[in-house]
Amino acid sequence: MEYLAIILFVVIFILILRGYPVAFTLGGISVAFAFGVSIFAPEVFQMSTFYLLPSRIMGVVNNYVLMAVPLFIFMGIMLEKSGLAQSLLETMAMMFGRVRGGLAISVVIVGALLAASTGIVGATVVTMGLISLPTMLKRGYKTELATGVIASAGTLGQIIPPSIVLVLLADTINSSSRGAASVDVGALFSAALLPGIILVILYIIYILIKSFIHKEDAPSIPAEEIKQFRGDNFTSKILKVLFLPILLIVLVLGSIFTGIASPTEASAIGAIGATILTIVQKKFSFKILKEVAQETTKLTSMVFFILLGATTFTLVFRTLGGDSYLQELIMSSNLTPLLFLLLVMIVIFIAGFFIDFIEIVFIIVPVVTPIFNAFDMDMLWVGILIALNLQTSFLTPPFGFALFYLKGVAPESVKTSQIYKGIIPFIIIQLVIVGIVVFFPEIIFISK
Repeated sequence: MEYLAIILFVVIFILILRGYPVAFTLGGISVAFAFGVSIFAPEVFQMSTFYLLPSRIMGVVNNYVLMAVPLFIFMGIMLEKSGLAQSLLETMAMMFGRVRGGLAISVVIVGALLAASTGIVGATVVTMGLISLPTMLKRGYKTELATGVIASAGTLGQIIPPSIVLVLLADTINSSSRGAASVDVGALFSAALLPGIILVILYIIYILIKSFIHKEDAPSIPAEEIKQFRGDNFTSKILKVLFLPILLIVLVLGSIFTGIASPTEASAIGAIGATILTIVQKKFSFKILKEVAQETTKLTSMVFFILLGATTFTLVFRTLGGDSYLQELIMSSNLTPLLFLLLVMIVIFIAGFFIDFIEIVFIIVPVVTPIFNAFDMDMLWVGILIALNLQTSFLTPPFGFALFYLKGVAPESVKTSQIYKGIIPFIIIQLVIVGIVVFFPEIIFISK
């Protein structure tokens, strides 16, 4: 009767694709399905099994690691209000202004700095879309290149730590491992750092090549304008703009990598640091504090409701024997570990066209983690590969959230088809970095 678990999985997946709320679909359908099975096949599932659910829910609520989620969200939204992105973009644009594609390169670098400071994709894409897209279009940048750069740079917060994705991914892997080796969030942060940096470098290389081949797609900024902006104290401007965000990055990531603080403690440092930075920028007010608190509460509630629904689904799925059934099926098919990994990567990539990264983490990862453990694969390596793959879910149409965010703030002249065309080269680059980590796994351990 293990096939019932597969039916449950398929039903939930289809309903989510049709747009039903993820949290209530995961929890509600699982309970309804279990109730039906308990009536018609009580030997397979009994409702008394749900006595285990309250303790599992309390385990989620009391999870010390997950406390980092609202704190990192608070940090990201507060930094969005500080005006940091605008100052960084203006200064970086003038630093690289004489280089063809320099404005696009500055967007990528600022995206990386914001990713290491916030990790909130929506806030980064919207902020950079509002500030840099009109400027890039006004200066003659090709629409596809401008939108592709902004959308892809905005998603760097998915892989460059501190990343909420990595926090949720580590927790999901650990809760699904059934006593196997756990994945530490700090180790996942450390392992993601170098792939994230390589991804930024590949973006910049692509922009330089594109600008060299098609000079009209990415013109440079006139020298007179750069000279006027720089003035006599340009060096002090750079130091002032870069010092605070870099200091915050060092405080948050440095405290984790050196072992001084856990990711949860570091997230608290980040939340306080972002507030101080907003005060220093003279953007702080109780109105902004209220807005940040409200947005943090909304996003945190969404994440935890989905997590509680996923906990219910996992309980029913395992009780029906779904994980054991899949494990036996994969093992009996004589798939090698690498082929199974490739299969999972393809499934996650395709799923990213239709559903959000949170749904993939809470639906697919708990199902495949026990099989990876059975193959005795390094879950730190697998976790980084999944995180890199999940990053594409923000860019792949028709439901790439970064595309929606950018379209929402783009001028009316920018067509949706142009945004879709613009992100194709950057999706290919992301798949290249996935391939690099697959065949050269040692790069994730260099930064450990």
